[in-house]
Amino acid sequence: MSKDSKKIKTRDASDGALGAKHLRVGWCFVALYLTMGLCLEVMHGFKVDWYLNVSNETRRLMFTLAHSHGTLLGILHIVFGLTLKGEGASDASWARRAGACLTGAAILLPGGFLLGGVVIYAGDPGRGVLLVPVGAALLLFAVVTTALNLRKN
Repeated sequence: MSKDSKKIKTRDASDGALGAKHLRVGWCFVALYLTMGLCLEVMHGFKVDWYLNVSNETRRLMFTLAHSHGTLLGILHIVFGLTLKGEGASDASWARRAGACLTGAAILLPGGFLLGGVVIYAGDPGRGVLLVPVGAALLLFAVVTTALNLRKN
């Protein structure tokens, strides 16, 4: 077996492992954020003032945004993992960078909304919401990197 074919085999194996990793991470994020949504429904059902009071509308919005963005990013992780497995990306370095950014986005984007809703200031979200633009930038980088590199294949 030549060196080139060994490199190709190693890359294919790493792409498969990376795809499997993102499938696992994606399903974990979906489970986590769907559980959060269930907790929000329970607070709504039991009419918890800390969550439902009119003065806490910002908190309710921030928590709902955290739940929806987190679930969506979990699903995007699954799609990314399936894309890596299906496309057999020839260069795993871009996939590792895009995957790391996608994971960062899945933590920072919903995490920023969640932290922004824990403590609110006269209708404004807390400082945790400052993580949201960082997470959004990571998400944009991951999506653009993936789109540009898949186009090359």
